[in-house]
Amino acid sequence: MPAYGFSTGALFKGALARGVDATRSLQLPAIELSALKLRELDGLVQYVDTADLSSFAYVSIHAPTDLSREQEAAVAATLLGLARRFRWHVVVHPDCLWTPDLWTPFGDLLCIENMDKRKAIGRTFEELADLFERFPAARLCFDIAHAHQVDTSMTEAFRILRAFSGRICQLHVSEVTSSSKHDRISESIIQSFQEVSDQLPRNVPVIMETPVSVDEARAELDKAARLFIQTRAVSHA
Repeated sequence: MPAYGFSTGALFKGALARGVDATRSLQLPAIELSALKLRELDGLVQYVDTADLSSFAYVSIHAPTDLSREQEAAVAATLLGLARRFRWHVVVHPDCLWTPDLWTPFGDLLCIENMDKRKAIGRTFEELADLFERFPAARLCFDIAHAHQVDTSMTEAFRILRAFSGRICQLHVSEVTSSSKHDRISESIIQSFQEVSDQLPRNVPVIMETPVSVDEARAELDKAARLFIQTRAVSHA
């Protein structure tokens, strides 16, 4: 079964150190260090300079999503320094990749996330294929909730998984509301996600993005484990 972990922002939004401590207290082997807001990036850099993250077998960074085109070069340079120093994947939203020359040096440490319906790119198989033509070494962070929101039949998720399973380096798991907010996993969404259970890789970390307390985390992890159980045969066009 996969290694599980949390995004620090899911457990403690905007409080990186508390999110790390909480994930460590749950004795989970994977973690995503969240700097979704640009203002959080300097604090992340300072934190990893002195933090001991050796208890985690897998660490990734989620890059800021609110940067401007003018800020892209500085952000990319900071993240590239961390990626090369620690050999961590950097999860990026494709609508922030304005200048390919700034991101191609990441090689296979660049991890492009498939997007929700708000975004203009990165939502479908075709849009991801275009991105991987531009970034041929990049990996994929497959967000199953984003894929479900884009196509609730899970056919698009199936197409993405079938085409790019070899690129996936981590999974994002949560439920996403109609307003594109991450939420806890419901029974109905588990059933939908199980439509593509047979396509989900078992050898990459599962990063939970569900906003829960530490006391609620175990129950949410148990729900996520059920995503890897296929309950019926499914046919996708």
